[in-house]
Amino acid sequence: MADSDYSQKDFIGEQVKHEDVVTITRVRSDRVFYRQFIRDPNQAKTSGHPRWYGDKFDLKDDQTWTEPDEVHHVPFTTKKSRQLTVTISGWKQMLMRGTKNYKMNNHPFTLLQIVVRDQERNSIWKPMWLIVIGSRRDELSLVDCYQCYRQRYDMEHLFRFGKQRLLMTSYLTPDVHHEENWFKLTLLSYVNLWAARKLAVVLPRDWEQYLKTNKSIKITPSLVQRDFSRIITTLGTFAKFPKRRGFSSGRIKGYKKAPRTRHDVIKKGSKKSTKNLKAP
Repeated sequence: MADSDYSQKDFIGEQVKHEDVVTITRVRSDRVFYRQFIRDPNQAKTSGHPRWYGDKFDLKDDQTWTEPDEVHHVPFTTKKSRQLTVTISGWKQMLMRGTKNYKMNNHPFTLLQIVVRDQERNSIWKPMWLIVIGSRRDELSLVDCYQCYRQRYDMEHLFRFGKQRLLMTSYLTPDVHHEENWFKLTLLSYVNLWAARKLAVVLPRDWEQYLKTNKSIKITPSLVQRDFSRIITTLGTFAKFPKRRGFSSGRIKGYKKAPRTRHDVIKKGSKKSTKNLKAP
């Protein structure tokens, strides 16, 4: 799952190379796609380049929309007991324009429109558009694709909490393997917070009066982390104290470590200067 920044052909064109990967990305409401052109078998073949793209499908112009291939209505209730209905419309065999490096005409996708309505059938938010692309995309229903994309919001909260409270991006190293190990450690620490959520005690700050009066407060990872030092002391550990096993011999005399490869420094420009730049 990814947001609209990853709906470009240079990202999707790399993901479709993996057979077992299905990518679900959000797209802007001003994008233009095309129906896959299917030639009539009774029509005589003509010379020249074969036609790939069919009718235009402009997301901001409903006059170009055709009847969806599938429509599903999913009712759900919000946390405040509000009754809403999600209408999921799907168009299959859609195409986007490709480039010389990415032949997107060979990779059709399913286009989804998500509309949320209240009990009076009034639309609450702007319609959300999703792309489902991959060779195994048909194994997922439209409802499954929508439910999968909703998990992206939980992932965004995880990344925010991990960066702010678990030092997810604080470890700087030139070795990718070391960085991956550190990232796994931060995820394991998050799992520990989830496992200890029932043992945590709410410790409100002086200015958090609402935590003192509300007994049914939801235990968040931040509250568990605040009380985690007490939880550790009560659980104990089976680890033994470290013992010295001799002294290291060190490097061999005359050994010279090869210098690291020097890479060019990537500098981010201002938004005005990078607005019209194209992705490589």
